[in-house]
Amino acid sequence: MAVVFVRAVAAGDALLSPGVTRRLISEFASRSKEPAAAGALGRRLTEREREVMALVGIGLSDEEIARRLVVSPLTAKTHVSRTMVRLGARDRAQLVVLAYESGLLRPGRLG
Repeated sequence: MAVVFVRAVAAGDALLSPGVTRRLISEFASRSKEPAAAGALGRRLTEREREVMALVGIGLSDEEIARRLVVSPLTAKTHVSRTMVRLGARDRAQLVVLAYESGLLRPGRLG
């Protein structure tokens, strides 16, 4: 079992369950004083990148994103990686935080 976790971390995946991640983000978002302007995010990302960011934000895996967008899992992973690079996010969790801070997602409103 520990080998699975080591491989997941090595692949860049998070060890938090989607439920824990949602609660963490919800709590963080409720304490946030002022969300960043969604317009600024819109100027930095393509429409597809915003869509991918929202799907990451609701806790979907690369495979789930691929099914939702009707693309291959590798293409979905590339979209996620490109979005993270463009925004300077170091991991998926930070990408989720940015989705909420920007107003792209709001607590209690999952896609």
